[in-house]
Amino acid sequence: METLRERKKQRTRDALLRTALELFTTQGYEQTTVDEITEAVDVSQRTFFRYFAGKEEAALAMGDLAVAHFVQAVRERPAHEPPMQALRRSVLESWDTLNDVIEAVVPVELYLRMYRVVESTPVLLAAHLRKSVEIEETLARILAERERVDVDADPRPRLAVAVFGGVMRLTERQWSAGENLDLDTMRTLTVSYLEQVGPALSESWRTH
Repeated sequence: METLRERKKQRTRDALLRTALELFTTQGYEQTTVDEITEAVDVSQRTFFRYFAGKEEAALAMGDLAVAHFVQAVRERPAHEPPMQALRRSVLESWDTLNDVIEAVVPVELYLRMYRVVESTPVLLAAHLRKSVEIEETLARILAERERVDVDADPRPRLAVAVFGGVMRLTERQWSAGENLDLDTMRTLTVSYLEQVGPALSESWRTH
């Protein structure tokens, strides 16, 4: 059972995170200092660094939470599902509960606005892509374990995850450049692109 002290620490972390994202999305990531974040929450710099290694970790924290939610969904998929189907169903079903996961920490609207900040801030985008590579390796190993193959001898787990990761990256770019900044739009784009993977890889694209 969570203690009063643990709940207080969680509230402090959440307050710092919400304030950081509000400042990042209103005045810019580079323009925001740790001092401004801590002053707004009325805590010390030392308290901020107790929860986050720096601004970058705070900026990417909600994305990390969403990814962890998805990875857990992959781990829990039924063993009989083919790998690509397991990935597809995981991302779609985890989306159905993502709203509650995000809202427990920050408003979903703020989380979505922060997505655009990451896409438009080179240092954050580089860190996001670096994390994506690490997540792909984690997913490849999960698939390899599910299918009882050696991830270092059999290229299929990494190949499947590379294709899937490419679709998700395309979805992120298209969505963040669009007008409708909501989870439903991103989910619809994801479904559309995942359904096109098979035809795009195996069929002719010519119409005549």
